[in-house]
Amino acid sequence: MNVSVVIPVYNAIRFVEKAVLSVLSQDEVIEVLVIDDGSTDGSYELLQELEKEHHKVKLFIHPEHINKGRSATRNLGIKNSSGNLIAFLDSDDFFLENRFLKDIDIFNKNPEADGVYNAVGFFNYLNSEGFLNNTYPLYTVRQEVEPTLLFENLVQGKVGHFHINGLTVKRSLFKKTGLFIESLEVMEDSDIFWKMTLVGRLKTGVINRPVAIRGVHDTNIFNNQTIYKKYFYPFYESLITWCSRNKIPLHQIDILFKMLWLVRYKEKHSLSNHILYWLQLTTLHRRLFFSYISIKYFPIVRLRKKLFPLIYSN
Repeated sequence: MNVSVVIPVYNAIRFVEKAVLSVLSQDEVIEVLVIDDGSTDGSYELLQELEKEHHKVKLFIHPEHINKGRSATRNLGIKNSSGNLIAFLDSDDFFLENRFLKDIDIFNKNPEADGVYNAVGFFNYLNSEGFLNNTYPLYTVRQEVEPTLLFENLVQGKVGHFHINGLTVKRSLFKKTGLFIESLEVMEDSDIFWKMTLVGRLKTGVINRPVAIRGVHDTNIFNNQTIYKKYFYPFYESLITWCSRNKIPLHQIDILFKMLWLVRYKEKHSLSNHILYWLQLTTLHRRLFFSYISIKYFPIVRLRKKLFPLIYSN
């Protein structure tokens, strides 16, 4: 089996060469697809040099070299890849030695597997200490999980999380999930992770040590909580729509509704606001509207004890 690695690049001149070279050191990799997303800091020119020096490096840009965001950039890489396995690396991160050794072994022993997930560590570019093993825990799923139980455990954060640098999947899995949602500026990785657990079989790889390292620096987007809050609702709404259209079992869609309700309840919306939002979510999806989910999450039902305390008192 062979691996195509997709690296989206935007203004990463400080880091991207290290990222590319860390991929080239992996024997299982047949190509490194670097997609420049309209960089203005010299990254594109550096990538041109790397493409000339290394035959496995393939450089792509969007039409007119515009900036389209991480999802569109990764999608361009996926569309132009040729390996039967696809992995990802962010341009400010890097792979460690033998990144794919365990993955290939798992795929060979488990032909039904659609993907393998592994642990990712951290490196601090902000000070001289470098690796942050004592400050940051490994970003990983903390225990082996049966593939059919992964979705629930990931959504509810019961056993940890995936990181895109630690994921290797078969190309065929994207036919079931679709590509990255380009309207999501953040959380696009969680969107596709959760879809993969719903329609594929993902196996536990190396989770007790990192196979890749995530760079921590002052321009990391994951430090921007404002933008995550902005995309929280679009993320869940898009995923619910996808689940409804793809006939995902209702008990799994129920988990998404539960997470949404918990957040909205903490935000202390009015009853009318809750009802309007319920209408928005359920009436657009005939399958959901005529299911137990529609009744279970109708705001008056959810808030019945608060609205009618006399009925539910002792």
